[in-house]
Amino acid sequence: MNSQPQTPAIKDWVAKASNQLKDIGIASHALDVEIILAHTLRKNRTYLHSHQDDILDPKNLEIANARLELRLDRVPIAYIIGHKEFYGRRFNVTPSTLIPRPETENIIDIVKELVSQRSLLTDKINLVDVGTGSGCIGITIKLECPEIDVTLLDISQPAINIATKNSKLLKSDVKIIKSDLLTNYPLKANIIVANLPYVDSSWGFLSPELLHEPSIALYAEEQGLDLIFKLLDQSINTLHDSGYIILEAEPLQHSQIIKYAKKYKLLKYKSDNYCLVLQKI
Repeated sequence: MNSQPQTPAIKDWVAKASNQLKDIGIASHALDVEIILAHTLRKNRTYLHSHQDDILDPKNLEIANARLELRLDRVPIAYIIGHKEFYGRRFNVTPSTLIPRPETENIIDIVKELVSQRSLLTDKINLVDVGTGSGCIGITIKLECPEIDVTLLDISQPAINIATKNSKLLKSDVKIIKSDLLTNYPLKANIIVANLPYVDSSWGFLSPELLHEPSIALYAEEQGLDLIFKLLDQSINTLHDSGYIILEAEPLQHSQIIKYAKKYKLLKYKSDNYCLVLQKI
Protein backbone atom coordinates (compact mmCIF):
# COMPACT_ATOMS: atom_id res chain seq x y z
CA MET A 1 0.00 0.00 0.00
CA ASN A 2 1.32 3.43 -0.95
CA SER A 3 1.24 5.96 1.85
CA GLN A 4 1.16 9.73 1.48
CA PRO A 5 4.40 11.44 2.53
CA GLN A 6 4.10 13.08 5.92
CA THR A 7 3.62 16.83 5.86
CA PRO A 8 6.25 18.89 7.67
CA ALA A 9 6.05 20.31 11.16
CA ILE A 10 5.52 24.05 11.51
CA LYS A 11 9.16 24.71 12.43
CA ASP A 12 10.44 22.75 9.42
CA TRP A 13 8.17 24.51 6.94
CA VAL A 14 9.12 27.90 8.39
CA ALA A 15 12.85 27.11 8.21
CA LYS A 16 12.72 25.88 4.61
CA ALA A 17 10.47 28.66 3.39
CA SER A 18 12.58 31.30 5.14
CA ASN A 19 15.71 30.03 3.40
CA GLN A 20 13.95 30.18 0.03
CA LEU A 21 13.08 33.84 0.52
CA LYS A 22 16.52 34.61 1.91
CA ASP A 23 18.14 33.06 -1.18
CA ILE A 24 16.43 35.59 -3.45
CA GLY A 25 17.42 38.52 -1.28
CA ILE A 26 14.29 39.24 0.72
CA ALA A 27 15.57 40.80 3.95
CA SER A 28 12.33 40.17 5.86
CA HIS A 29 12.35 36.46 5.00
CA ALA A 30 11.76 35.15 8.53
CA LEU A 31 8.95 37.57 9.28
CA ASP A 32 7.30 37.04 5.91
CA VAL A 33 7.01 33.27 6.21
CA GLU A 34 5.60 33.55 9.71
CA ILE A 35 3.00 36.03 8.49
CA ILE A 36 2.08 33.74 5.60
CA LEU A 37 1.72 30.64 7.76
CA ALA A 38 -0.05 32.39 10.62
CA HIS A 39 -2.53 33.88 8.16
CA THR A 40 -3.08 30.46 6.58
CA LEU A 41 -3.71 28.81 9.96
CA ARG A 42 -5.79 31.81 11.13
CA LYS A 43 -3.58 32.11 14.17
CA ASN A 44 -1.15 34.73 15.42
CA ARG A 45 2.61 34.38 15.08
CA THR A 46 2.97 33.50 18.77
CA TYR A 47 0.98 30.34 18.05
CA LEU A 48 3.66 29.21 15.57
CA HIS A 49 6.34 29.36 18.25
CA SER A 50 4.29 27.57 20.87
CA HIS A 51 3.17 24.86 18.41
CA GLN A 52 6.32 24.54 16.33
CA ASP A 53 6.30 20.73 16.44
CA ASP A 54 2.70 20.44 15.20
CA ILE A 55 2.36 18.71 11.84
CA LEU A 56 0.74 20.82 9.14
CA ASP A 57 -2.56 19.70 7.71
CA PRO A 58 -2.20 18.86 3.96
CA LYS A 59 -4.78 21.47 2.93
CA ASN A 60 -3.11 24.20 4.97
CA LEU A 61 0.24 23.15 3.58
CA GLU A 62 -1.08 23.52 0.02
CA ILE A 63 -2.43 26.99 0.74
CA ALA A 64 0.76 28.09 2.53
CA ASN A 65 2.91 26.84 -0.35
CA ALA A 66 0.78 28.70 -2.89
CA ARG A 67 1.16 31.90 -0.89
CA LEU A 68 4.88 31.31 -0.55
CA GLU A 69 5.13 31.03 -4.33
CA LEU A 70 3.52 34.45 -4.65
CA ARG A 71 6.09 35.91 -2.26
CA LEU A 72 8.87 34.22 -4.21
CA ASP A 73 7.52 36.11 -7.22
CA ARG A 74 7.96 39.27 -5.10
CA VAL A 75 4.26 39.87 -4.59
CA PRO A 76 4.07 42.10 -1.47
CA ILE A 77 2.91 40.44 1.73
CA ALA A 78 0.02 42.89 2.06
CA TYR A 79 -1.47 41.68 -1.23
CA ILE A 80 -0.99 38.03 -0.27
CA ILE A 81 -2.86 38.33 3.02
CA GLY A 82 -5.18 41.13 1.84
CA HIS A 83 -4.53 43.77 4.48
CA LYS A 84 -1.98 46.17 5.95
CA GLU A 85 -1.72 47.88 9.33
CA PHE A 86 -1.81 51.68 9.30
CA TYR A 87 -1.84 53.87 12.40
CA GLY A 88 -2.83 50.88 14.52
CA ARG A 89 -5.74 49.82 12.32
CA ARG A 90 -6.16 47.12 9.69
CA PHE A 91 -6.96 48.25 6.15
CA ASN A 92 -7.96 45.96 3.32
CA VAL A 93 -5.76 46.33 0.25
CA THR A 94 -5.75 44.81 -3.22
CA PRO A 95 -3.46 45.23 -6.24
CA SER A 96 -5.81 48.09 -7.20
CA THR A 97 -4.60 50.16 -4.24
CA LEU A 98 -1.23 51.36 -3.04
CA ILE A 99 0.01 49.63 0.10
CA PRO A 100 0.04 52.07 3.06
CA ARG A 101 3.55 53.10 4.14
CA PRO A 102 4.70 53.94 7.67
CA GLU A 103 6.00 57.35 6.56
CA THR A 104 2.49 58.31 5.45
CA GLU A 105 1.38 58.17 9.09
CA ASN A 106 3.14 61.54 9.48
CA ILE A 107 0.21 63.12 7.64
CA ILE A 108 -2.11 62.01 10.43
CA ASP A 109 0.15 63.48 13.09
CA ILE A 110 0.36 66.80 11.25
CA VAL A 111 -3.43 67.06 10.90
CA LYS A 112 -3.89 66.30 14.59
CA GLU A 113 -1.32 68.98 15.44
CA LEU A 114 -3.09 71.59 13.29
CA VAL A 115 -6.47 70.74 14.78
CA SER A 116 -5.18 70.78 18.36
CA GLN A 117 -3.59 74.19 17.82
CA ARG A 118 -6.84 75.48 16.32
CA SER A 119 -4.67 77.31 13.81
CA LEU A 120 -7.48 76.87 11.26
CA LEU A 121 -9.58 79.49 13.08
CA THR A 122 -12.86 77.86 12.14
CA ASP A 123 -15.54 75.96 13.99
CA LYS A 124 -16.14 73.46 11.21
CA ILE A 125 -13.19 71.85 9.45
CA ASN A 126 -13.63 70.36 5.98
CA LEU A 127 -10.85 68.01 4.94
CA VAL A 128 -10.49 66.27 1.60
CA ASP A 129 -8.20 63.29 0.96
CA VAL A 130 -7.25 63.37 -2.74
CA GLY A 131 -6.22 60.09 -4.35
CA THR A 132 -7.39 58.17 -1.32
CA GLY A 133 -6.62 54.62 -2.55
CA SER A 134 -7.48 52.27 0.31
CA GLY A 135 -8.79 55.25 2.28
CA CYS A 136 -6.19 54.83 5.00
CA ILE A 137 -5.39 58.54 5.37
CA GLY A 138 -8.87 60.04 5.31
CA ILE A 139 -10.51 57.26 7.32
CA THR A 140 -7.81 57.42 9.98
CA ILE A 141 -8.15 61.19 10.25
CA LYS A 142 -11.89 60.87 10.73
CA LEU A 143 -11.45 58.24 13.45
CA GLU A 144 -8.74 60.25 15.20
CA CYS A 145 -10.54 63.59 14.82
CA PRO A 146 -14.29 62.86 14.65
CA GLU A 147 -15.16 66.57 14.59
CA ILE A 148 -13.64 66.95 11.09
CA ASP A 149 -15.86 66.59 8.01
CA VAL A 150 -13.87 64.23 5.75
CA THR A 151 -14.31 63.47 2.05
CA LEU A 152 -12.32 60.85 0.12
CA LEU A 153 -11.64 61.26 -3.61
CA ASP A 154 -10.14 58.88 -6.15
CA ILE A 155 -10.27 58.51 -9.91
CA SER A 156 -10.14 54.70 -9.72
CA GLN A 157 -13.43 52.86 -9.19
CA PRO A 158 -11.67 49.75 -7.75
CA ALA A 159 -9.95 52.03 -5.24
CA ILE A 160 -13.27 53.67 -4.40
CA ASN A 161 -14.71 50.21 -3.76
CA ILE A 162 -11.90 49.28 -1.35
CA ALA A 163 -12.08 52.64 0.46
CA THR A 164 -15.83 52.17 0.87
CA LYS A 165 -15.30 48.68 2.29
CA ASN A 166 -12.68 49.95 4.74
CA SER A 167 -14.91 52.83 5.79
CA LYS A 168 -17.75 50.44 6.61
CA LEU A 169 -15.52 47.95 8.43
CA LEU A 170 -13.95 50.67 10.55
CA LYS A 171 -17.27 52.50 11.05
CA SER A 172 -15.98 55.87 9.87
CA ASP A 173 -18.46 58.50 8.75
CA VAL A 174 -16.76 59.79 5.61
CA LYS A 175 -18.04 60.83 2.19
CA ILE A 176 -16.53 59.02 -0.80
CA ILE A 177 -16.63 60.50 -4.32
CA LYS A 178 -15.14 59.35 -7.61
CA SER A 179 -13.16 62.32 -8.88
CA ASP A 180 -10.16 63.31 -10.98
CA LEU A 181 -8.26 65.15 -8.26
CA LEU A 182 -10.57 67.94 -6.94
CA THR A 183 -12.86 68.10 -9.98
CA ASN A 184 -15.98 66.71 -8.28
CA TYR A 185 -15.35 68.03 -4.76
CA PRO A 186 -18.29 70.35 -4.00
CA LEU A 187 -17.06 72.12 -0.85
CA LYS A 188 -14.48 74.62 0.30
CA ALA A 189 -11.72 72.80 2.17
CA ASN A 190 -9.73 73.88 5.20
CA ILE A 191 -7.26 71.03 4.71
CA ILE A 192 -6.31 69.13 1.57
CA VAL A 193 -4.24 65.97 2.09
CA ALA A 194 -2.79 64.01 -0.79
CA ASN A 195 -0.43 61.11 -1.31
CA LEU A 196 -0.45 61.33 -5.09
CA PRO A 197 1.81 59.48 -7.52
CA TYR A 198 5.23 61.14 -7.41
CA VAL A 199 7.62 58.53 -8.83
CA ASP A 200 9.19 59.32 -12.19
CA SER A 201 9.60 56.30 -14.47
CA SER A 202 13.15 57.42 -15.29
CA TRP A 203 14.32 57.01 -11.70
CA GLY A 204 16.83 54.26 -11.02
CA PHE A 205 16.30 50.85 -9.44
CA LEU A 206 12.96 50.36 -7.77
CA SER A 207 12.00 47.45 -5.54
CA PRO A 208 10.64 44.41 -7.44
CA GLU A 209 7.62 44.60 -5.14
CA LEU A 210 6.66 47.95 -6.70
CA LEU A 211 5.99 46.17 -9.99
CA HIS A 212 2.95 44.59 -8.35
CA GLU A 213 1.49 47.90 -7.14
CA PRO A 214 -0.83 49.92 -9.40
CA SER A 215 1.14 52.17 -11.73
CA ILE A 216 -1.68 54.73 -11.62
CA ALA A 217 -0.91 55.20 -7.90
CA LEU A 218 2.88 55.39 -8.31
CA TYR A 219 4.02 57.14 -11.46
CA ALA A 220 3.58 60.67 -12.75
CA GLU A 221 5.03 62.71 -15.60
CA GLU A 222 7.14 65.87 -15.26
CA GLN A 223 9.72 64.25 -12.98
CA GLY A 224 6.92 62.85 -10.85
CA LEU A 225 5.35 66.26 -10.20
CA ASP A 226 2.59 66.45 -12.83
CA LEU A 227 -0.35 65.47 -10.62
CA ILE A 228 0.91 67.43 -7.62
CA PHE A 229 1.14 70.58 -9.77
CA LYS A 230 -2.37 69.94 -11.16
CA LEU A 231 -3.67 69.62 -7.61
CA LEU A 232 -2.07 72.95 -6.71
CA ASP A 233 -3.66 74.51 -9.81
CA GLN A 234 -7.11 73.30 -8.73
CA SER A 235 -6.66 74.18 -5.07
CA ILE A 236 -6.85 77.91 -5.70
CA ASN A 237 -10.64 77.64 -6.05
CA THR A 238 -11.10 75.00 -3.34
CA LEU A 239 -8.87 75.90 -0.41
CA HIS A 240 -9.98 78.44 2.19
CA ASP A 241 -7.66 81.34 2.97
CA SER A 242 -5.24 80.25 5.73
CA GLY A 243 -6.02 76.62 4.79
CA TYR A 244 -3.40 73.91 4.44
CA ILE A 245 -2.28 71.45 1.80
CA ILE A 246 -0.39 68.44 3.16
CA LEU A 247 1.48 66.50 0.50
CA GLU A 248 3.63 63.41 0.49
CA ALA A 249 6.52 63.59 -1.96
CA GLU A 250 10.16 62.66 -2.32
CA PRO A 251 12.10 65.16 -0.14
CA LEU A 252 14.23 66.17 -3.13
CA GLN A 253 11.02 67.31 -4.88
CA HIS A 254 9.99 69.68 -2.10
CA SER A 255 11.91 72.70 -3.34
CA GLN A 256 10.30 72.45 -6.80
CA ILE A 257 6.84 72.13 -5.26
CA ILE A 258 7.42 75.13 -2.98
CA LYS A 259 8.59 77.23 -5.94
CA TYR A 260 5.54 76.26 -8.02
CA ALA A 261 3.11 76.85 -5.15
CA LYS A 262 4.22 80.44 -4.53
CA LYS A 263 2.30 81.73 -7.55
CA TYR A 264 -0.90 80.68 -5.76
CA LYS A 265 0.22 82.28 -2.49
CA LEU A 266 0.79 78.84 -1.05
CA LEU A 267 3.83 79.14 1.19
CA LYS A 268 5.78 76.49 3.03
CA TYR A 269 4.44 75.97 6.54
CA LYS A 270 6.67 73.03 7.45
CA SER A 271 8.28 69.92 6.03
CA ASP A 272 8.70 66.65 7.88
CA ASN A 273 10.61 63.96 6.02
CA TYR A 274 8.34 63.03 3.10
CA CYS A 275 5.53 65.38 4.18
CA LEU A 276 5.35 68.95 2.93
CA VAL A 277 2.79 71.38 4.38
CA LEU A 278 1.77 74.48 2.46
CA GLN A 279 -0.47 77.26 3.78
CA LYS A 280 -2.59 79.62 1.70
CA ILE A 281 -1.75 83.17 2.68
